[in-house]
Formats: sequence, C-alpha cells, structure tokens
Amino acid sequence: MRLSSAARAVLFALALLTGSSAALADEGAVTLVIFKGGWIFGGSAGKGVLTFHGQTYGLTAGGLDYGLVFGGSQTTLQGRVRNIRRAQDIAGVYAAAGMGVALGAGVRGILLTNQNGAVLELSGKQVGLMANVDLSGLAITLKE
Repeated sequence: MRLSSAARAVLFALALLTGSSAALADEGAVTLVIFKGGWIFGGSAGKGVLTFHGQTYGLTAGGLDYGLVFGGSQTTLQGRVRNIRRAQDIAGVYAAAGMGVALGAGVRGILLTNQNGAVLELSGKQVGLMANVDLSGLAITLKE
C-alpha cells in the first residue's frame, strides 16, 4: 500500500519538527499482530517484532479504546518505524483518534508518533467484525 500525498506531507512535517537531530536517526522494520474487542470500552493486545540494524527485537502492544466500539478483530500490520537512534526508542505510548468498519477482511493503515519522536508507518489487513469511532491508545514495549 503506497502512502498518499497527505500522509507524505504529515511525515515531512514531523521530520521538520524533530529538527536537525533527525538526520542522525535511522529506521527499522516492524510487524505487529493486534487483537481488538469491545463494547463502548474496548481493549487491544498483541505482539510483534522490530528489525533494527540486523537485530530482531520482540515487541508487546496493548491499549484501551473509548467511544463507539463494537465487535472484535485481528489486525496484522507491517511497515517501518522512523526517527529512532536505538531499538528502545520504539517503546512508548502512541495515541490516535479514528474511525473504521471491518466486516470480514479490510485494509488498515496508520501513522502514529510517540513521546520519543518515533514515527510508526504501518499498513495491513483487519479480519473480523469491528465498528469504531473512538479515541484509542497503543502502548508498545520492547521485550528484553
């Protein structure tokens, strides 16, 4: 899935906000599998991997949703994390407001940033019955 020009503009703006230190930052490959379910309040949990400088690191992910949340789904996301200097920079809380509907299989794409300035650019497939217009957060931790 290619990024739209709007998504590219957002990434460019985020790179400008991080200043000249972004030139020293690097990127890595990320895969996440997230299970999500709820009724008004929802939750998500999952796991994944980060590949950075030839090393593979385990990841755990989880979060809470609030708003119009109904159903359950499994989402498999792949992409990259940018603007990191070390693997630990991927760890943190990523927040998003969004909406979506998945009945059966659907395509999902997200662009998020955390408090360390790491930028997640992921896309993938969502399977299940899920309807949401919500505020959601995703916390990613690095397994050690």
